[in-house]
Amino acid sequence: MDATVTLKDVAARAGVSVGTASRVLSGHSATSPAARERVRAAATELGYRVNARAQALRSARSHAVGLLVSDVRNPFFADIAHGAEQTALASSYVTLLANANEDTAQQDTYLDVFLTQRVDGIIIAPQGEGRGDLRALEEARVPLVFVDRVVDGFDVPSVTADNAQGVELAVAHLAEQGHTRIGYIGGPPSVSTGRARLSAFLEAIARHHLDDDPALITAGDFRRASGGTAAAKLLAHHRPPTALLAADSLMAVGALAEVRQRGLRIGEDLALVAFDDIEWFGELDPPLTVVAHDARALGATAMRLLLDVIDGGTAESVVLPMRLIPRRSSAARPHTAASRPSA
Repeated sequence: MDATVTLKDVAARAGVSVGTASRVLSGHSATSPAARERVRAAATELGYRVNARAQALRSARSHAVGLLVSDVRNPFFADIAHGAEQTALASSYVTLLANANEDTAQQDTYLDVFLTQRVDGIIIAPQGEGRGDLRALEEARVPLVFVDRVVDGFDVPSVTADNAQGVELAVAHLAEQGHTRIGYIGGPPSVSTGRARLSAFLEAIARHHLDDDPALITAGDFRRASGGTAAAKLLAHHRPPTALLAADSLMAVGALAEVRQRGLRIGEDLALVAFDDIEWFGELDPPLTVVAHDARALGATAMRLLLDVIDGGTAESVVLPMRLIPRRSSAARPHTAASRPSA
């Protein structure tokens, strides 16, 4: 064995990441057959041998878990992270936090890092449809729990909110205020919460016999700018909605900015309801009506499920309830003020 040959050299020769090379040479199954063949061939060519003593040390529990959130800038995911972290610490585990930035490629980058660091398990708010490293994790039976979102076709325990309940509460509340044209700012269809909330919205609109005009439905990407763009499109309609429902907090903030830019008054000219309660939503003028669930409880529950799986147990998925918190932003009664031109 050439002592100067490192794992990095083997990875470079094989054309893979250091994490992939490490997993192949340690016998980890979360790798593709092609990668295993290239890494083993490179190790042979370079005369690299695994340090058995170091490998034995790495095979022990690390007492570290990975937590991959969708967007670290979103206060909702910050609360999830806090709940998970505190629960982990109570069981003598540390949490490695990573940000997918609503991007599947960035998600794969961090999943690879987690495996390289040999975390004992991973909690993830998943992006996309489950390709790439996410599928490899499941096939390798790495302890895994989904939080807030799920991916179809994955047999993974999850902790999610009752999206149908939340949408029903919001639509029923606005219908009681007399609104029949509710503009919906939904999430991306590539994400389970985007699909679930849109489906629930369509069902609620039908149940309450409200206007089902397709022009009342828009989609953003769970970020502030997209909420503003969606609100602008809705309010530019020749028959604009008298109320808006935003499928997450950041898009609600974007919609709020767009409404104010047009010289309209939330709670008077236009009603607004948002998913997820941010601490300062109640301090706005007017305070923002929300359908909320306990984000810290989502994180804490997901961590408890993960630790059970790490300890060899089985975990059942959990759905947490949502609740309506009515505030003055939804006090507006339907009238024509929302059609006023921009100031």
